[in-house]
Amino acid sequence: MNLLNRFLERTTFDSYEDFKTNYKLIVPEVFNFGYDIVDEYARLQPDKPALVWVNNDGEKLLEKRYTFGDISRLSNKTANALREKGICYGDKVMLILRQRPEVWITLVALCKLGAIAIPASFQLTAHDIVYRCNAAPVKFICAVDDTDVVKAVCDARPECPTLTGVAILGGGPEAVVDHSLPGNIPEDCFDYRAMIDGASEEFERVHTDNGDTMLTYFSSGTSGMPKMIVHDFRYPLGHITTAKYWQHVEDEGLHLTVSDSGWAKFAWGKIYGQWICGAVMVAFDEQTRFTPAKLMAAMAHLKITTFCAPPTIYRFMIKEGIMPEAFAGVHHCCTAGEPLFAEVTNTFKAEVGLDIHEGFGQTEGPVLLGNFGWDPIKPGSTGKPTALMDIDLIDNDGNPVEDGNVGRLVIRNAGTHPVGLFLEYYKDDAAMERSWIDGMYDTGDMAWRDADGYFHFEGRSDDVIKCSGYRIGPYEVESVLITHPAVLECAVTAAPDPIRGQVVKATIVLTKGYTASDELVKELQNHVKHNTAPYKYPRIVEFAASLPKTTSGKIRRVEIRDRDAGESK
Repeated sequence: MNLLNRFLERTTFDSYEDFKTNYKLIVPEVFNFGYDIVDEYARLQPDKPALVWVNNDGEKLLEKRYTFGDISRLSNKTANALREKGICYGDKVMLILRQRPEVWITLVALCKLGAIAIPASFQLTAHDIVYRCNAAPVKFICAVDDTDVVKAVCDARPECPTLTGVAILGGGPEAVVDHSLPGNIPEDCFDYRAMIDGASEEFERVHTDNGDTMLTYFSSGTSGMPKMIVHDFRYPLGHITTAKYWQHVEDEGLHLTVSDSGWAKFAWGKIYGQWICGAVMVAFDEQTRFTPAKLMAAMAHLKITTFCAPPTIYRFMIKEGIMPEAFAGVHHCCTAGEPLFAEVTNTFKAEVGLDIHEGFGQTEGPVLLGNFGWDPIKPGSTGKPTALMDIDLIDNDGNPVEDGNVGRLVIRNAGTHPVGLFLEYYKDDAAMERSWIDGMYDTGDMAWRDADGYFHFEGRSDDVIKCSGYRIGPYEVESVLITHPAVLECAVTAAPDPIRGQVVKATIVLTKGYTASDELVKELQNHVKHNTAPYKYPRIVEFAASLPKTTSGKIRRVEIRDRDAGESK
């Protein structure tokens, strides 16, 4: 049993064309995910499974399961606990909770309160927290008792005048299954778990409007200071397309999206659309450095049915050796966040027998382009437009571009505010003026469309390299480089050049067993020349121990460009 029929006129489609034409979303006059999804499941089927939490950092695997009855009851207690600390409608609460079960519980509780959730990464520094607290402004922080997180929050607190309280979730992963374990709770902070445990289970519905702010994300910050991206209470309904038609989640099937709770991939893949479809969320709460073997062991233990992860995760699993038992029960895999190289797609298919369905989107909305499953996958393509959005490609003058030509990816029906698309960049008129043009939303991304209607991602508009009159997308060079066995990761950027204006530069992380050398540079350059147009080869090759990334895992090409620009002066 799931609630999907309440929000769609039809739930099954015969083809992509049928999906694009006949997908019709039913939006209630008042919709609140906490009451209308979580509490409704709890009313109809309280024992329906909702969440499985696992951690295998220690000697034994820790596991705890929650039903919708549990999530409903605990979110009521959490809402009451937060209300007792002064949190009410419209207040902003920052969550730095990694993948503890309390992430899901608190997001639902804040929905019920009409308060605004601001998820944040555990990797934020004190400086990052100060910026976010003052920009929002934030009234309350809920955080795990990770040593670095607690220090960053406490160091930031004196510079955050709107912050009235901090609650720390103590005891580490072990406390999820044993609440009696003590936590590292600073004297001037509340014990979050004790707050929740001591609160009432009864909570009367608070009125919210669909256009109210429910959720705010700070952008990944690939350029400039992070923007505040505002979503309303309709936002969860926008992710039905993400969950049902791209990720192919199943009613009571176990779905795992690899993501920290601090970035938008969590909203994409770990709560909203998935719970509307009745899927069971899997929280893989790893505290130490990511280990493919631990992830795959947990997948095998739980018998995952659908799986979603960034391309990097697939690459790491392939490099270290895929455990066939991890994917024994999986019937659908997908990826987003960075372009997926054909080499990874082909290798994974050969070893596991499954396609990887690539998708594309932003923090600003749900999946925009995807390989939805009706049509064959074209390696290197991000698929076709979602049913919710009127997506097109335009040139710099706003004119449509012909198939085969690179253009700016836009949403033409943005002026009607399709469900799932963000409301605004909070208090950032300049960003709004850049992005919203004549009723269109300019994503800032570049792509081209082939004759069959498939879109091919080229990169951010400011990532495109202009060399001697040529326009070169970084992805097309990276997709060739990654096929060389020496290349584990790579980032292609524009480097300043006095003659050509810009030249192609490749920053490369080597696979174990390879050593940087002039000979390897020439080998990699020739590899590109032989596998794509020669003018695209990297004239500069730099080896690095790691690539600069955002807290969401995206490569910060801007950081490499800025460093190179500074060195050229």
